[in-house]
Amino acid sequence: MHIMDKISKERFEKARRKIVENERERAGIGTLSEKTLHAVLKNYVEPDEAFHEIPTAGYVADIRHENEIIEIQTGNFNAIRKKLACFLPLYQVTIVYPIPATKWLSWIEEETGEVTSRRKSPKKGTPYMVFRELYKIKQFLTNENLKIHLILIDVEESRLLNGWSEDRKKGSVRHDRIPVDIVEELTIECREDYRMLLPPELPEEFLAKDYAGVTKLPLGQAQTALNILNFLGVVQRVGKKGKAYLYQVPD
Repeated sequence: MHIMDKISKERFEKARRKIVENERERAGIGTLSEKTLHAVLKNYVEPDEAFHEIPTAGYVADIRHENEIIEIQTGNFNAIRKKLACFLPLYQVTIVYPIPATKWLSWIEEETGEVTSRRKSPKKGTPYMVFRELYKIKQFLTNENLKIHLILIDVEESRLLNGWSEDRKKGSVRHDRIPVDIVEELTIECREDYRMLLPPELPEEFLAKDYAGVTKLPLGQAQTALNILNFLGVVQRVGKKGKAYLYQVPD
């Protein structure tokens, strides 16, 4: 298994070319599979397809190698809760979650397939963005068999011009995400590793708004992050300032 290796740009590019070029040959440019990102990451993590899509305990594991399962989760973590409940008593499970570090966005005319524009999104992805998904599997985070592996990637995202707004962009459907480059990897193997998600700039005692300011998360997501970190004992509530909880990192 390659999950604990350092970043291998060469292996990533090999996986990317394998999937993207094959899809283009099969379907044509502009009509790539919805699961391109998932397929590239699966081949990056485990290039040997003999370990892909293994029937396991009534489900199909994305990757299984001896007593380890790896699930590539590119979307909502609600979708993986039943699998985790089944797999974790029996296997070590790693969830691989990609976060777009830089994103280029293009729009596709639904009827003609014409790509109408391409621009770089001003939003930058960070590892802190994982908390909104981790909250959905909060009950599993203390399980010693669970690891979280974050992969920051640059992606090209295409969306169909079928939204409800005048420019047809708001409420549009995402067509595909194609990874362009790999930027960073971070593995959370135990509770202590969540300390990596505590920026050193935080004061000794801090509020959710302080965490939001340092991490650039919206306040609601910062509150979710601290809810999880408090649950894991990585931070602790030491009082209140007005109606807001005051936090501290225990020694």
